[in-house]
Amino acid sequence: MTLLTPELAARIGEERVYTAPEPLGRAAIRYFALATGDTDPAHLAGDVAPPTLICETNQYAGLPRDADGYAGHGWHLDVPGTRLVRGGNAYRFERPVGPDDVITARWKLADMTERVTGGGKTMLIVTSVATYTDQAGRVLAVNEETLIYVAR
Repeated sequence: MTLLTPELAARIGEERVYTAPEPLGRAAIRYFALATGDTDPAHLAGDVAPPTLICETNQYAGLPRDADGYAGHGWHLDVPGTRLVRGGNAYRFERPVGPDDVITARWKLADMTERVTGGGKTMLIVTSVATYTDQAGRVLAVNEETLIYVAR
């Protein structure tokens, strides 16, 4: 069974860009810190954002909710006969983010490769890279995300 169809392969290289409509803000920083149990005084004061806050693209993507209720970025790949497993994220943080920063997320569908599990099932490994920048174009963080579609 081949999961990497020509239609899917043709999507490699696609990009989506989302820019926040306003600066991040002290309240957003503080609420995220409180919601995640973060006790760093700089985060609770809203002076510096917890690192992964800007990686939550749903806060500024302006997208409608999907069938699961998620309103953030997604590639909406059609891979019939599979179940989706989150493979994880690898983050690289370049500089602190403050309340006055306006965030832009540039997502790129970087790669798709087909492999076989130890149990002999075909799987499609999808790699996306999101680069987050501020209003001056300075890189704030890079997020490499892996999604795995495993044949049922």
